[in-house]
Amino acid sequence: MLPEPLPRLKTWSDAGLNFFYPAICQICASHRATPEEGYVCVDCWTEVQFIKEPFCERCGLPFEGSITNSFECSNCAGMELHFRSARSAVVASGLVLEVIHRYKYLRALWFEPFLADLLIRQAKPILARGSWNLIVPVPLHHLKKREREFNQAECLAKQLSLATSIPLAVKQLQRVQPTRTQTLLTRPERADNVRSAFRFNGNRLNGENIVLIDDVFTTGATTSACAKILKQSGAGEVCVWTVARGL
Repeated sequence: MLPEPLPRLKTWSDAGLNFFYPAICQICASHRATPEEGYVCVDCWTEVQFIKEPFCERCGLPFEGSITNSFECSNCAGMELHFRSARSAVVASGLVLEVIHRYKYLRALWFEPFLADLLIRQAKPILARGSWNLIVPVPLHHLKKREREFNQAECLAKQLSLATSIPLAVKQLQRVQPTRTQTLLTRPERADNVRSAFRFNGNRLNGENIVLIDDVFTTGATTSACAKILKQSGAGEVCVWTVARGL
């Protein structure tokens, strides 16, 4: 049996969704699913692959088999990554990728509770064992945000902040270059694409430990570039959490 969805604050939008959309799964259109569940039914939930150990202690890449000691994967070897660690809740495949695509590019905002649930379910207990001062979302360039009308990382970061009581900071980190999409770029091209894309805005940090949030982690180029700016601006440790991890 799947665990119950995590508690979520009721909003006026829930009533609106119930009025305009029947309580039907928006993936299979066959089974009941409520706004609190992000319109994803129990049967579709079984397609979600949560990431469990063993995984690379630096980038969170999962591995099959039995590995008892901590390790860094070959992808991280020799790379200059500016975050302490990156973790993701689930594997970026199948249903999860479809939901993220529809959420980001088709404004299927009713999926947000489902995606936030995945993130909170995995991140909250781990963050509770550390000392984290701020949650910072990876920013969108203002032109991209105007086009999309929202920043998915910011929305997910807000939900995690509410669940963990770690303060949310959305203005300190800015994307100042309208970079190309990373999807079709090679690893070196991704790093070069975001090298000068971000800027710190505001008073210098004073050693705060920061949780950096994005929707998908692939090579780590974007989050590493963000972490570099945060550390140059006075941050202490930076860890990364995303909903999904590309393999």
